[in-house]
Amino acid sequence: MVTQTFPPQRTNTTDTLPPGRPEVVRTTQRDAFFDNAKYLAIVLVAMGHSWDLLKGDSRTTEGLYLFVYAFHMPAFVIISGHFSRNFDLRPDRVKRLIAGVVVPYLVFQTVYSLFDLAAGDAPNPPFSLIDPLYLTWFLLALFIWRLTTPLWRVVRHPLTLALVIAALASASPGMGGALDLQRVLQFLPFFVLGLRLRPEHFHVLRRREIRILSVPVVLGALAVAYWAAGAGLDTGWLYHDSGARQNGEPWWAGPVVTAGLFGVSVLLTACFLAWVPHRRMWFTALGAGTLYGYLLHGLLIKGVGYAGWFHTYGWLHSAPGEVAVTVIAAAVVTALCTAPVRRVFRWAVEPGMGWAFRAESRKVSPGTL
Repeated sequence: MVTQTFPPQRTNTTDTLPPGRPEVVRTTQRDAFFDNAKYLAIVLVAMGHSWDLLKGDSRTTEGLYLFVYAFHMPAFVIISGHFSRNFDLRPDRVKRLIAGVVVPYLVFQTVYSLFDLAAGDAPNPPFSLIDPLYLTWFLLALFIWRLTTPLWRVVRHPLTLALVIAALASASPGMGGALDLQRVLQFLPFFVLGLRLRPEHFHVLRRREIRILSVPVVLGALAVAYWAAGAGLDTGWLYHDSGARQNGEPWWAGPVVTAGLFGVSVLLTACFLAWVPHRRMWFTALGAGTLYGYLLHGLLIKGVGYAGWFHTYGWLHSAPGEVAVTVIAAAVVTALCTAPVRRVFRWAVEPGMGWAFRAESRKVSPGTL
């Protein structure tokens, strides 16, 4: 994601926070490539969540769902790791981590809990700080990954170590839901990979031959996903939130599937990034607001599900209905990334926390998306 003469390397390498935002960016220019990638990925996330309400009725929709879920969150986590590679425990960065990750987690964990409670679908207990609800798992995971960043800079073979940890987690039957540790540990290798990637690695993806090679890879993956949808294979592995036993497999299947899915996800992520534009597009500015789209669209998806619209309006399960739902999901999440929405919800997603820290840190703002 850098050219031979990449515009004075404005790749937001300090204290950044995908999918929603780089935090405080000590540069004068954002990198259009990463903003484009984040916007396109959040659109895939929204479409995937809308397909979750439809996928039982259409093999094509089920196949697309499997295909997208194989790489959309790994792509986000890899970008998160790439933007975290300079993170350390310096006080100003810790304060930005609290303002940019911990506080939004607490806010949306509360909002999602109240939403479920109002809909009569609250867990027991109805509120927990250590059991993330729906989309909030990413913020909690990012907080944990960020705190471990100094470790991955000093150990030998960090990616290998992260894969071993993920494999052991997938083989552990007793790992409960607290902190969503299964997902935190199984996605960990993608974060560590992002930490290890340098700008020149992304630059390779700009080569014409890479883009050409990505086409048959994607077509092959779509064919496999379509076959898997027809075969009724368990999709639980793609969520990375359960171990082998929970997926009905022997313990040794966990490490095998973890390693295999890691390879598939990285390959598909590379194919996705190879086709992300590097120049400014009409949607580039929206990449700065993807954390808003990520957190807010979940409330709409939940609301539609609780309202029972997909049961009331049967035409939504037809081919035209599925296309309409997909387009609406993309349009809605796009709207949620715009500047007016960001201004309204900035208090929740990008809160100003200068008042909470000692006076000398007040010059540090939480950053902008």
